[in-house]
Amino acid sequence: MQEFTRDENLDDILSKIEQESGELSAEAAEEGAVPVGRNIKAFREKMGLTPQQFADKLGLSSALLTSIENRMLSPSLGMLVHIASVFGTTVSSFIGGQPERDYCVVRKEDHANVSRVGLKDGEKTYMYQSLGSGKAGRKMEPFLLKLQPTPESKITRSVHAGEEFIYVFSGEVEVLLDNNRELLRAGDSIYFSSTTPHHVHSAKEDEEASILAVLHAGN
Repeated sequence: MQEFTRDENLDDILSKIEQESGELSAEAAEEGAVPVGRNIKAFREKMGLTPQQFADKLGLSSALLTSIENRMLSPSLGMLVHIASVFGTTVSSFIGGQPERDYCVVRKEDHANVSRVGLKDGEKTYMYQSLGSGKAGRKMEPFLLKLQPTPESKITRSVHAGEEFIYVFSGEVEVLLDNNRELLRAGDSIYFSSTTPHHVHSAKEDEEASILAVLHAGN
């Protein structure tokens, strides 16, 4: 089963990045952001796998994995859940968190910011904060997300195992599910299978939207 739709612009993006200086984008270097790519690389090396072997197990290209590990690009939440599911671990393996136990309490001041990295033109799609870090053996991954609008030309639907639940706190959110479009406003929610090609973004130009998203890996 295809785990992720391929971004038809991915090769162009990687080529553009390689032609540039190699410095991190402003968002990648944002103070306080969790270095997800570096943590994924450390996890891969601990598993004793080469980038190609690791990428093959995930159904990704080694070029994409290398860009993620070098923090040129950042993985989506769906990709993190997929990686965790394939290797029998949790998303916290990549975004960090407190030691795991039977339950967890995440205080407001302890939220860990993880920025999804944009290109050097300043584009970004969302920032997320984990709310489940510390719960041992969890099947759900809850997050707070701040969504940005995404140009139609940049939208690539993702596909991965499991289910997702989204509740909108503020703003307007567009959810693309295969060939369907759903517009959600504050107080609206949606629950869908992650095996349906999907994309979620702020529906209003230049306006952020805030949501609660709960992902279930499906295992």
